[in-house]
Amino acid sequence: MKKKNAAALMAAAMAASLLVGCGGAASSEATSAAESKPAESTAESTAADTTADGDETLTVWAWDPNFNIYALKQAEAIYQKDHPNFKLNIEENVYSDIETKLITAATSEDYSTLPDIFLMQDYSFHKMVANFPGIYTELDNGGFNWDDFSGGKLADSTVDGHHYGIPFDNGASVMAVRSDMIENAGLTVDDFKDLTWSEFEEKAQKVVDANGVPMLTSSGGSELIIEMMQSAGASPVVDGEVKIADNAALKESLTVYKDMVDKGILAEYTDWDQYIASMNDGKAAGVINGCWIMSSVQAAADQSGKWAIVNMPKLDGIDGATNYANCGGASWAVSSNCKNTELAYDFLKSTFGASVELYDDLLPNAGAIASYLPAAESDVYNQPSEFYGGQTVYKDIVEFAGKVPAFDCGAYYSDVRSALTDAVTNIVQNNADIDSEMQNAQDTVEFNIAG
Repeated sequence: MKKKNAAALMAAAMAASLLVGCGGAASSEATSAAESKPAESTAESTAADTTADGDETLTVWAWDPNFNIYALKQAEAIYQKDHPNFKLNIEENVYSDIETKLITAATSEDYSTLPDIFLMQDYSFHKMVANFPGIYTELDNGGFNWDDFSGGKLADSTVDGHHYGIPFDNGASVMAVRSDMIENAGLTVDDFKDLTWSEFEEKAQKVVDANGVPMLTSSGGSELIIEMMQSAGASPVVDGEVKIADNAALKESLTVYKDMVDKGILAEYTDWDQYIASMNDGKAAGVINGCWIMSSVQAAADQSGKWAIVNMPKLDGIDGATNYANCGGASWAVSSNCKNTELAYDFLKSTFGASVELYDDLLPNAGAIASYLPAAESDVYNQPSEFYGGQTVYKDIVEFAGKVPAFDCGAYYSDVRSALTDAVTNIVQNNADIDSEMQNAQDTVEFNIAG
């Protein structure tokens, strides 16, 4: 796609803020995990521009003061211990504005308006790099240890073998389950670990029968379908070619999803507030989503000790199927306008790319679960969670992240998600033929790409 599609991308950017819910709210449960206090930031919005000789200031765009911007301030304080003259000039922008500004700079071919570093939603990397590669500085030679991050997370910001993002927050998929409802059915939480979907359905039916509520709640659309596909390492786009109509993992995912709805194992709520309420009000015995959903689960303080976290089921009969996926998250990018790439590399490498101290602070104080795999070994991540019955949930989640298969929708994530949402709706609500809906989705995405 060339500049003629810039208007469409801007429209998509304006809508992007609707999807930013993947990984924001702080976790009240995690607050008890450590006693660390927020460090004071010396960054000021009027900090000198990085063009000044000898200046050690980097300008960063990010959103959410209590999550991403808090993380930047803590990273700044840690880096200042060895670099006392270092400063971050943090400019708060909602995510849709960041994408709009990036597209405006690229279409005008004036990159001077860009900051040194910016935060980007993971699902946008392939789209933006494919259309506007001049925005980015590649990170391949930045000295980062890519093995310290989940392959599934890295795939979101890796295009044609080149790295464009440093992973930040964790979006590993979890299955949160009501342990008390499971016990009412004569089962245990352990019975729901490492299952195939057919094994899950058999046990879930017992929970439904014993409690009179669905085993799972869903926000509808294609979110869970995409997680199911990713868990098998299957992508709807391969090397730029749409692979929806003949995708065995997708067909199995749609078949399982429809079967669960028909049996009352899964309930759909297209209204987000009702979806969250179904967890908090005991209208469902569990949910599968990115680990950021835990902050919503924990909103029901009266249910403390009645929840547990396990991995999601895997697809039956699909080669490469696993019990792990990812949903949501963001990564740090270095712009082509960065005045001091070596400083940007070193800051990111020393903090978000290496500092367990940083992630130990972010977990209790911002609810940010690390994508940095070594964080799972720290004392903070190994603290038992009272809400989840004494389980070391944060350690478990980081370990889940390390097992997520790579998944790539290419530059067309939004198109794929929209087409699959239509397919799921028609299959579930109208009993439409699965093969026909997969072909319709294939045709729709191909048409959008060609346009």
